[in-house]
Amino acid sequence: MAKVVVGLSGGVDSSVAAYLLKQQGHDVLGIYMQNWTERVGLLKSDCPFEEDRDFAALVARKLNIPFEVVDLSEEYKNSVIEYLFAEYAKGRTPNPDVLCNREIKFAAFWEIARARGADYVATGHYCRKEETVIEGKTVYSLLAGCDAGKDQSYFLCQVNQQQLQHALFPIGTMQKAEVRELAKNLGLATAQRKDSYGICFVGKIDLPTFLAQRLEAKRGEIIEIPRDITLPQRANSLSEQAKPYELTRDMGTVVGYHAGAYFYTVGQRKGLGIGGKELPLFVLGIDVKSNRVYVGQGHAHPCLNRQVVFMASEEVHWVNPTRALAIGDKMPVKARLRYRQPLQDAQLQRTEEGYYLTFETPQRGVTPGQFAAWYVDAELLGSAPVFY
Repeated sequence: MAKVVVGLSGGVDSSVAAYLLKQQGHDVLGIYMQNWTERVGLLKSDCPFEEDRDFAALVARKLNIPFEVVDLSEEYKNSVIEYLFAEYAKGRTPNPDVLCNREIKFAAFWEIARARGADYVATGHYCRKEETVIEGKTVYSLLAGCDAGKDQSYFLCQVNQQQLQHALFPIGTMQKAEVRELAKNLGLATAQRKDSYGICFVGKIDLPTFLAQRLEAKRGEIIEIPRDITLPQRANSLSEQAKPYELTRDMGTVVGYHAGAYFYTVGQRKGLGIGGKELPLFVLGIDVKSNRVYVGQGHAHPCLNRQVVFMASEEVHWVNPTRALAIGDKMPVKARLRYRQPLQDAQLQRTEEGYYLTFETPQRGVTPGQFAAWYVDAELLGSAPVFY
C-alpha cells in the first residue's frame, strides 16, 4: 500500500477521506494547512482558523493517524491573494479557489507531502480520477463527483496531468449524506460541522472591506441603462458576438454613487443600495478607468446576457491534453462559467484568434476573469478564464 498525506481541513469531507484511506490499508498522515490568519473583511464567526485546526487534530487522534500543521501562508499570499487583488484592480472577477487548488493543494502541498515520503496527496473533494493507457502512456481523467449537488470538479479545472498522477479523491463516489452518516457512526468530531463557504482558506468575506486593504475607495457614478435601449447590430462572426456591448455615460442616467467600480462584478444584484425600481437592478458592466458602474433592470436586459464567450489560446488549459483541439476543430460540450451552475449545452471551437464557447441559450452575467470549464459526459476536459 501507499503512503498518503491527507489535507485535513477540519471539515467532515476530508475527515472521512482519511478514514477510508486508512481502511484501505494505506499509511496515512494528516496535515492541516495554515494558509491564512488575517481577519480583515472576514464576516464574524466564519472560518475560524484555530477551530479548524483543532477539529483536524481531533479527527487525527480519533483515527489514530499522525498529524502535523504546516504553514503555507507565504505561498498562498503570493499565488492566490496577490492574484485576487490584481484581477479585481483590472475590473476582472477572479476565482481564487481554482488557483488555490492549482498552486497550493496540488503543488506547494504536494512538495510538503513528497518531502515526507508520500506517494499521493488526498483531499475531500467530490470528484473522481480515472486512468487510461493511450499508446503506452497513462492519461489521467478528472471526473465529476457522483453527488451532482456537491460536485467540485470545477474547482480543479486548472490541475495538470502531473498533479492528477499524485492525487486521490476518496469520497468522489459518495453522496454527501453518506459521508455525514459515516462520520456520525464513527464518532468523528466533524460529523455535524457546517460546510465552509467563501474564499478557500479565508472564508466568507465582505468583499469591499477585504479589497479595501489594497484598492483605494473612489466615489463614482452608477449609470442605469434602459431596458429598451437600441443596441447596434453586429455581424454574425464569433469575434463580434463574443464582445460585450460598449457602455458609455450618455447611454443612461445617473441613479446613484459607489465607492469603487472594482468592488462590483457583472451580474451582481446585491450591494448597489438603489431601490424603487420596477425590476431588480443588476450590474451590466464596470469601467475601472472611468470608475463607473453600469446597471440595468431585470434578468432579460439586453446587455446582461451573452451567448458567445472568447478565451485566449495562451490561457486555455487542457486537463486531458489528448482531447485538445487543433485550429479549425470544434466539439459539442457541456460547460459552466461558475461553480454550482448547471451544465449548459455549448459548442467549443478553436480558431486562429483563440477559442470560443457558443452556448445554446444566453448566459447571464458573463464577466472577464471567471473560469469557463467544459465537459464531455462526466469528464472535465479543460478550462480557461473568459477574456475580453
